[in-house]
Amino acid sequence: MTSYCDYCTSHPEDTFNKIYHDTQYGFPLQDDNLLFERLILEINQAGLSWITILKKADNFRKAYDGFDIEKIAKYSEKDRARLLADAGIIRNRLKVNAAIVNEQRILELSKEFGSFKGWLDANRPLTKEEWTKLFKKTFVFTGGEIVNEFLISTGYLPGAHQADCPVYKKVASLRPAWMRK
Repeated sequence: MTSYCDYCTSHPEDTFNKIYHDTQYGFPLQDDNLLFERLILEINQAGLSWITILKKADNFRKAYDGFDIEKIAKYSEKDRARLLADAGIIRNRLKVNAAIVNEQRILELSKEFGSFKGWLDANRPLTKEEWTKLFKKTFVFTGGEIVNEFLISTGYLPGAHQADCPVYKKVASLRPAWMRK
């Protein structure tokens, strides 16, 4: 199987994946809204290609109020209907519901851990399997692949870049969670 690094190198015409690979994938995130955004984008990718999500990312940000956790906490049935009618995003009832329910769960975690990031940091390091069990217990619509990609893409699990990829050094210089014991 070709790695994401190899794919991006061999497909320079795919600027969506190249930009994401070079500037976001594997880079540690500090902001809860950005972590929540990444989780929701990974959930929406289920069953679809990542390029579909990358092309719709700006639409998602607009539809979900910039992934502002406080704003989404106040979403009503009217907001659910608005999201399900928005052709710019993935109009899947389970995925829209997951965004709203998971955001509410993040607010609950924040009461105990100070933030979503605080909860992630308090539970690391875990194996992929342990993370998956924890996410399934805590959130909805979070299967193994979603959890794996979320954690790799945000620096909680290794594997975003090959050691010979120039971006690997950039990510490593930021000391993502998987590098800290």
